[in-house]
Amino acid sequence: MGKNKKQKKINPKRERYAKFHKEKSAVMDVSMPDLSTEQRQQKREDEERFNRFLRYSKNPPTKEIVERKMRSKR
Repeated sequence: MGKNKKQKKINPKRERYAKFHKEKSAVMDVSMPDLSTEQRQQKREDEERFNRFLRYSKNPPTKEIVERKMRSKR
């Protein structure tokens, strides 16, 4: 038994507005802009400062937790 291949109906509206739909590339080009030497140095300093902040600034426990620990030690 052979398959009957039906020709697809062309949607006239889709065909009319097809010219407004642009081809979209699946690959995104995400590249950093070229930085001047001053900007590179500033970026490096900012990153170092941020890393230092993350390394040394610990969030102290809330007051209630500190009090609860002190009561449990008694």
